[in-house]
Amino acid sequence: MMDDPVENLDRPGNRNAQIRYVTLAGITGILTSTVGSFFHLLIDRLQVWPHLLAEHISGTVLIISAALITMCITVLSAYFVNRYAPEARGSGVQEIEGAMLGLRTVHWRRVLPIKFFTGVAAIASGMVLGREGPTIHIGASFSAAITDFFKVSETERRGMLGAGAAAGLACAFNAPLAAILFIIEETHRQFPYTFRTYMGIIVAALLATMMTQVIGGTAPDFSMLVAAPENWLLPAFVALGCLLGVLGVALNAGLMHMAVLASSINARIPYLFPALVGFAVGALLILMPLSVTGGEYALTFIAEHSQGLMFLLLLAIMRYCTMVTSYSAGTPGGIFAPMLALSMCVGLAFGGTLDALAPSAGIVPLAFGIAAMGGLFSASVRAPVVGVALTLELTASYTMVMPLIATCVTANMVAQWIGGRPIYDQLLEKTLAQAEINPAAKGPDKTGLA
Repeated sequence: MMDDPVENLDRPGNRNAQIRYVTLAGITGILTSTVGSFFHLLIDRLQVWPHLLAEHISGTVLIISAALITMCITVLSAYFVNRYAPEARGSGVQEIEGAMLGLRTVHWRRVLPIKFFTGVAAIASGMVLGREGPTIHIGASFSAAITDFFKVSETERRGMLGAGAAAGLACAFNAPLAAILFIIEETHRQFPYTFRTYMGIIVAALLATMMTQVIGGTAPDFSMLVAAPENWLLPAFVALGCLLGVLGVALNAGLMHMAVLASSINARIPYLFPALVGFAVGALLILMPLSVTGGEYALTFIAEHSQGLMFLLLLAIMRYCTMVTSYSAGTPGGIFAPMLALSMCVGLAFGGTLDALAPSAGIVPLAFGIAAMGGLFSASVRAPVVGVALTLELTASYTMVMPLIATCVTANMVAQWIGGRPIYDQLLEKTLAQAEINPAAKGPDKTGLA
């Protein structure tokens, strides 16, 4: 009887091979974090262009100029992606999951340059896109490059893709634990679990975070400290989770339906949709800057400055619309960061409403804003453990453990009960359908989609 090749990978006699594999995963983490950190720093440098423009012109001329600049950058980014690396559009997480299943190929030679440069251009132009999607895809591309140069087994190749993705997420958010859990929870049907591959994602995430901190600093991305909410408030966080469960399903539906609309418009007039989106986003950069960009500044601003209920609701609606349209424009970019900003608006509005109804109860709206960050992520991605860990690492609000668990678990269950599906499952199915790939041909055990 032949031995299982997956089991053979982790027999005690294979220690040298295990060390070799973990070393390759560590190299992936270092390369990913180095490139990813400069990716983030370059975006930060370039995002000041609206302020520089405002120093020379003003009024209607400023609005139209900003709109035209973002429009041109968006169309050019979409063109280069469509022309040279179509798989580089969007976040790339679905591409990595497809590659783990053997249904997609990571063409790293074209993905790395296109994802980096068009990602920088699109995100810096003001589009409502996250930096984490490109860095996750960049990490997996480095994994693919390394496995091309070094002979590895198929199980190791799939494991390396997971290690690269973990390194990319750790780099994007300075959150190694959430990155490890993301692979465990989100890609549990695709990732090949062995001792070797499991250690690989841990080492890759660890080294990626270390390099990111060396280059960019050690503080949490969105440090927010709040006192631990009283236990009697936990039902309120459960209610927030119910709201976010519905919102998460609506957000996923918006992303999928907008993608269909974008394809329909572009089929009639090529690149008209990214032109329209870019023009609108550029104008909003001047008229209402909190409603656009990836959301990092918007999130911290509204968390630190009290805003009225109507403003928060308007901002939430605006960010929902700009997020789903930006993601469908055909440029690289993720959904995590925009999702966090959107959820902060909803959480603060929810907490502010409770505070207005019971002003003597000592309710802190920011606590609900923080809980909402994890809750909306859980409802959309359907990864509640990652939602809890990511929020804790981003905000350093470890007093929020119980409210976060209550919110994330509730949001995840409500999303399930009302028929919602994980966003990356839907995006992967759409990608495979466009490529005319039938995942059922490989059987449910191999694809994880059946």
